[in-house]
Amino acid sequence: MSGTTQQSGVSSDVLAHYEPVIGLEVHLQLKTASKIFCACSTRFGDAPNSNTCPVCLGLPGALPVLNRGALALAIRAALALHCTIQERSRFARKNYFYPDLPKGYQISMYEMPLATAGWLEIPLDGATKRIGITRLHMEDDAAKNLHEGFPDSDRSSYIDFNRCGVPLVEIVSEPDFRSPEEAYAYLTTLKQVLEYTDVSDCNMEEGSLRCDANVSVRRRGTEKFGVKVEMKNLNSFRYLQRALEFEIERQIGVLESGGRIEQETRLWNVAVGQTEPMRSKEFAHDYRYFPEPDLLPVHVSENWKKEILAQMPELPAAKRARFLRDFQITPYDAGVLTATRALADYFEAVVAAGAPPKSAANWIQTELLRRLNDAGKEIDQSPIAPASLAALVKIVESGQITGASGKKVFAKMFESGGAPEQIIAAEGMTQISDSSEIERIAREIIEKNPDQLAKYKAGNEGVFKFFVGQMMRASRGQANPQLVNDILKRLLG
Repeated sequence: MSGTTQQSGVSSDVLAHYEPVIGLEVHLQLKTASKIFCACSTRFGDAPNSNTCPVCLGLPGALPVLNRGALALAIRAALALHCTIQERSRFARKNYFYPDLPKGYQISMYEMPLATAGWLEIPLDGATKRIGITRLHMEDDAAKNLHEGFPDSDRSSYIDFNRCGVPLVEIVSEPDFRSPEEAYAYLTTLKQVLEYTDVSDCNMEEGSLRCDANVSVRRRGTEKFGVKVEMKNLNSFRYLQRALEFEIERQIGVLESGGRIEQETRLWNVAVGQTEPMRSKEFAHDYRYFPEPDLLPVHVSENWKKEILAQMPELPAAKRARFLRDFQITPYDAGVLTATRALADYFEAVVAAGAPPKSAANWIQTELLRRLNDAGKEIDQSPIAPASLAALVKIVESGQITGASGKKVFAKMFESGGAPEQIIAAEGMTQISDSSEIERIAREIIEKNPDQLAKYKAGNEGVFKFFVGQMMRASRGQANPQLVNDILKRLLG
């Protein structure tokens, strides 16, 4: 957190006497083709209200039917987060009235959630910290309110029900975070795990991953929690971190001035960079939960759980450990290459095609990722196939072309998607390793530069780089660098 904040006027000395307590609630859209209780499509971007039916519109007499595929994905997510899957869980009606909720209630899980008592380890200052996960439960999403017009007197509001009934899981953490940085690390790690397991695309821009935060402050050394405030409208991990920083300092400022924290829900206003009141915080009894009468309790057999666990893909931490063990790359390289499952798969495909692991890691990080970033593309959009990159790496490693020429070939491969052998042949870039040819070029350059030769013989060894540069220029970068050095040293000596 900043030392002194303009909004609260709280000094760093005062901040040091308080400790924040943070818990996160993550809503995750499951990667299904249809909604949780009906067969309507979950496809994003379709015309408003085109993916609806009597069930997701809450029409009288329509009955929900649980999507088995959504349940399987929720179980997979829970197992990846080391949760205990409950043999029996149950849906409930969470009653509240809002325009985006056509039934007048949300179907969620309350006293009998799908999974409990999980954990996730996050990186923290070169070590790890274990964050507890209280529960993971399923629910259906609400519709989307759309507003247009300004000023408010001319404002119009619309509702798109396409999102209504989309399957969600809510992942509720323990209040184990003690800084906004820890919360950011948790969300980053959680998103990575969920993407690896393929339970969600985690696209925050499309609303597939949303997060609310509960935050309070207390005097350091005390165990009792302070009054918590819930924060919503956190549309990115960076916004969440900034909102937490602001809210922590705001609460400390209120307490230091003799005020009292009100339990409420606040929104993060991106434009002004501060949290603002939304409504008084509801309690569980405000929702009048009761068991959903139209859905049977959920039963997860031990055999089904084992079946889902057996199909679990390798998770990021295990993949990093294997990369370190099997490929002998650095921890930094392993961290970068396992950032996404697609990138890790690409790296392994390059190595499987014959490229040395360390060289493959270097080419992917220094050349491929840079160019993909500049082009605004993801790894699965790479114009260079893993086998083609492996072929280029092997050509460079064998000495057929220089590293500098290899980068030129790579650039042309990225532009055209062509094979390295074809580009090398078309451009005449094969490395010159004929010592007699290199010596001929060297003698010509030495004869043309008598002044530089005299400087070198007078003891100015820095001139040697001049001759190397002239050699590489004359050979268009194709001369074998080691032979160039050896022959020049012999001739100049």
